[in-house]
Amino acid sequence: MKITLDEMQALLAVIDSGTISAAAEQLGQTPSGVSRALGRLEEKLGTTLLTRTTRRLHLTAEGEAFVRQARQIVEAVETAEEQMALRRQRPAGRLRVDAAMPFVLHVIAPLVARYRQQFPEVALEVNSSERYIDLLERRTDLAIRIGPLADSTLHARLLGRCRLQLVASPAYLRQHGTPDSVAALSAHTLLGFNEPESLNRWPLPGDDEGQLRVRPDIAASSGETLRRLAVEGAGITCLSDFLTHADRASGALVPLLAAQTLDVYQPIHAVYYRNTAVSARVRSFVDVLAEGMQREPFVV
Repeated sequence: MKITLDEMQALLAVIDSGTISAAAEQLGQTPSGVSRALGRLEEKLGTTLLTRTTRRLHLTAEGEAFVRQARQIVEAVETAEEQMALRRQRPAGRLRVDAAMPFVLHVIAPLVARYRQQFPEVALEVNSSERYIDLLERRTDLAIRIGPLADSTLHARLLGRCRLQLVASPAYLRQHGTPDSVAALSAHTLLGFNEPESLNRWPLPGDDEGQLRVRPDIAASSGETLRRLAVEGAGITCLSDFLTHADRASGALVPLLAAQTLDVYQPIHAVYYRNTAVSARVRSFVDVLAEGMQREPFVV
């Protein structure tokens, strides 16, 4: 049988207070409960720790040796508990965040300085993956996922939703003309994703779950690559508003087929394993991210 922390605390309380009754009052227990804890401890150790007289308790030599070690153990546990309590109040330590590169560049990066000002004791590590990752395998605390969620083992917090829109550069439209119907897209260069195919469903009337499935003439793995190709006049693409907001505001990209575009929104979630307590680090970052996103006009 293994010694418990409660048994060590009972012994230390008796030594420090001088009597079992005083120790019981200090611990919020009954004297008989403290006495039984001492008995179990001596039985497990196979030795006598205390000798009892009518007036007080005395440690045996074995008891003195054990108390020195027990006090160090109990103090270490109490220190650890205090540190955890402080971390809950003021986040500290390493926080590993993963998101697709476009989201990192357009949403997370502008908020990092603000986060660090509020929580300077958090060592932030931002990684980018275009595909969903295994959080445990990649030692990741928090991931940002765009689109419908399927993994029920994860706890998720909705940060907002972004609309999908077709866009192209003014230079491309001057050279190739502006499509005025869904059918007219067949005469244009379409920019899309090489995988998964679900990302090539555009928010236009079609036969794939009510949307238009396109076959891209130029395919890429990253939305940031598609955005840049569109800005450079390579063709027409369909991307989330968080990616194209600045370009549309500056005129570098122009929305297309607005009247025919369906109201399709991509949910954006912060996800983490729900079978573990949400650390103060994760909660602090998600709070700053959610607050920052809600200030943006491209989030609903």
